Amino acid sequence: MSKNFYLFLTDEGYTFQPNSYMDEPDIENLQVIGISSGKTQEKAFENLLRENSYLLKKSFNKVLCYKLDINYKNEIKSFFINTYK
Repeated sequence: MSKNFYLFLTDEGYTFQPNSYMDEPDIENLQVIGISSGKTQEKAFENLLRENSYLLKKSFNKVLCYKLDINYKNEIKSFFINTYK
């Protein structure tokens, strides 16, 4: 089996628009955690954490994984950083 590339995102957290004057976040969106490769989604996630160990110290937990492929919607899987600490 060859290695595949995966995009890791989180929907946790909030984003403010540039020059925002509001105290409340005004944008709910996805934030890119990183891109990694592996034979499986699990291996790619482990590689992502090994190559970016600072992620273990962040408060993000739920991470969505998308296979970088034309059929990406069939390959979606969620991970939780806390289970890897």
